[in-house]
Amino acid sequence: MKQIAIGLMLLFGFQGMSFGFQARKPILVITDCYHPYQDPGDNLDLIQGFALRDVELLGIVLDITDAFRKDTADHPTLWKDPRGPREAGIIPVLQLNYIFNRNVPFAVGPMTLMKTEMDEMRDSPGFEQEGIKLLLDVLRKSPEPIEVLSFGSARALAVAFNREPELLKKKIKRIHLSAGTASKNYALGKDEGANMIPGGEWNVALDVYAFTRILKSGLPLALYPCAGKDGGFVKDINTSYYTLYDMSFLSSMHPKLQCYLDYAFDKTLRYDFLRSMDAGAPYTAGKKPQFDTFHVWESAIWLNATDRIIAKSEDGKYRLVKKEQLEDTDRVIENGLRPCRLTEIRDDGRFQFEYTAGDSPIYIYHRSDTEENEKALNAVIPKLFESFEP
Repeated sequence: MKQIAIGLMLLFGFQGMSFGFQARKPILVITDCYHPYQDPGDNLDLIQGFALRDVELLGIVLDITDAFRKDTADHPTLWKDPRGPREAGIIPVLQLNYIFNRNVPFAVGPMTLMKTEMDEMRDSPGFEQEGIKLLLDVLRKSPEPIEVLSFGSARALAVAFNREPELLKKKIKRIHLSAGTASKNYALGKDEGANMIPGGEWNVALDVYAFTRILKSGLPLALYPCAGKDGGFVKDINTSYYTLYDMSFLSSMHPKLQCYLDYAFDKTLRYDFLRSMDAGAPYTAGKKPQFDTFHVWESAIWLNATDRIIAKSEDGKYRLVKKEQLEDTDRVIENGLRPCRLTEIRDDGRFQFEYTAGDSPIYIYHRSDTEENEKALNAVIPKLFESFEP
């Protein structure tokens, strides 16, 4: 039996192994990943869709907002980001397809804001229609309902729902939506910038109509607020934000993934963007990581969408496991979802909620101990990335 277990571990790897054979979970990712990056976390977390052995990544919709493609952004309510220009993250997706020898389809969605909650955006340029077509095609072709992971605006989802609501109701198992502010009674906090923008949070402000449309859609939804009362860079029991305090794990990652991240984090503009994925192991060779610490919002979504649990062993070590791998002496670190109902949805994208007993179409992220949650994530997430093998 021990030999069988070892064989399964070698076959499936740490990140996807569970004792017993399980079908791969179908997932579609919507991401506002750019190159050069706007948020480098988008480039890092996208690796998981390709590397997790129990995930079948069906497609990637690049959620791009035209204002941030310019030298200096001119979004009507968000930061006039002067670090442009940048484009849709086509290069990162191609690099990951190359590294993992895959052909995951991808396309760009509409780049401008919805005009109303019911906007179908059929007047968008053809190139920007492809992201919506890809989303709808993936849903049509999937024999079972799928999980949708949304990082960025909810524009592609809202437009697809406006066009084919019954298809989304039938074929989406759950939307894991990284967006919104968890602030009781709409309390304003220390972050003046967050207080001033629609929804109090970046992803909502990217397209407010899209966010409110999805909140009102009746679709099965898991909300992972990016911001609390004091903004997006302060931990809260209902927000997914935490800090990775040590990036040295980059040097222990697979060489090709080191090249991928080095290319992204350096904002590289080499023409040979695929061949450069074979250029050694830069961090192992001594290159200092471009970030001493790293802001993260995405981990909770990936762990919950792929049914991973953080366990603390009797010896005090944190482990990432599946439910069937839990031991009787383990203590589970809260990093999950609670059923709730939305009691109010404002036009500016802010909302109020209350927990409910039993099942609900809407869940919200919850962690009662934000400090231990962060400590545990700092222990397990680097090990997860170190385990990835193309």
